[in-house]
Amino acid sequence: MLSSQWVCRRCLNALAQPRSRQFLRLASTDTHKNLPPVLLQRARNITAEHDKLASALASDFDSGIAKRAGELSRVANALKEWEAAQSSIAELTDLLQSQDVELRQLAKDELSTTNAKLGTLATALSASLTPRDPFADMPCLLEVRPGPGGMEGRYFADAVFRMYRQYCSRKGIRVNVLKYETVDGGDTSIGGSSESPLQEAVLEVLDTGAYDQFRGEAGMHRVQRVPSTETSGRTHTSAVAVWVLPSFPENENDMPNEQSFNDPNSIFYVDPREVKEEKMRASGAGGQHVNKTESAIRLTHEPTGIAVSMQDSRSQHRNRQAAWTLLRSRIGQRRREEREEEAWALRNSVLSKDKITRGNKIRTYNYSQDRCTDHRSGLDVHNLPDVLEGGETLDKVMESAKDWLIQREIEQLIAEEEETSKAPIGKAAKKGKR
Repeated sequence: MLSSQWVCRRCLNALAQPRSRQFLRLASTDTHKNLPPVLLQRARNITAEHDKLASALASDFDSGIAKRAGELSRVANALKEWEAAQSSIAELTDLLQSQDVELRQLAKDELSTTNAKLGTLATALSASLTPRDPFADMPCLLEVRPGPGGMEGRYFADAVFRMYRQYCSRKGIRVNVLKYETVDGGDTSIGGSSESPLQEAVLEVLDTGAYDQFRGEAGMHRVQRVPSTETSGRTHTSAVAVWVLPSFPENENDMPNEQSFNDPNSIFYVDPREVKEEKMRASGAGGQHVNKTESAIRLTHEPTGIAVSMQDSRSQHRNRQAAWTLLRSRIGQRRREEREEEAWALRNSVLSKDKITRGNKIRTYNYSQDRCTDHRSGLDVHNLPDVLEGGETLDKVMESAKDWLIQREIEQLIAEEEETSKAPIGKAAKKGKR
């Protein structure tokens, strides 16, 4: 069998023929369909800047230039891989006209593989052009709260919380239960799998990059099942809200200034003078301790009205520390959303208004059909117990949600680039009328 490297060398000679150039143009046209022209031009401009910076660094190192080159390298590398695949397709297409039967068959097989690979490379290149989420490399907080559905919603909230906790355990991801509160008087035996009636829970995911891994989980999770207390066998529909907030790495000093809660210019910075602190007695089970000490802490950020209460620990200091962590994350997320409003206004002027919000029902867990459906990606999977146990089936669902988010970001980028490209034309037209 001939190697693909040998095929490519043969192709170089074949491309010199006039008929080969015709196939090269056809192959080039087909591959351009995988990448919109506006994105391809943007990628080439960025790569040209990257190459220029790399040349400058070769003669004289500068930390600022090195940082910028590093930021652009993701696009430059993705473009080079895409162009290499495009070149291979042109070469292999030409070999389909060879008189050598074995060579034609080899080229056909290689062409099929490379064409399939090209679509993936085009998506990767497009994704590299999208603005990287400023929180992508940070740890995160997963907040779980019951939505509409009464007590059944509280029981399923516990199931969702345990799903993420077991998922992290299987993946070897470090976590910390920052908050776990159940309602008083709930029977832990009537929910599915001894679920507890959850009031609110916060899971701190400590690993770097956790925010990017879990950001597709934010939204409303709907459950359709027959509660164990239902005597007539009627299916109930409830919902659970999941928030994904950026958190702080264990060594806060390693963070960039714009993400440090000690920097007044950071979106996470909270002026202690604007926070009202209240000490309270913890509620719920806990024996005589809760009746004698004021270990619970409630923090209220007065400018925004955002409030956080924490009573999980018997230590007032630990509760205060956890409350500040959660308060900073919520305020940081609020400020980030406010900063993005102008960008969303531009995107929504071109695209349909389907920004993921906390009110969206992003996923349905249907017990009677043993099915989990992600409404964004359209993926249906069965083996619901494995999903709720944080198993490999949940991996598929979460990956489909991440792919959907990336695709949306690509569409938004294309819309923005097309709008930008139209702007000079419009200005020129107005200038001509004058």
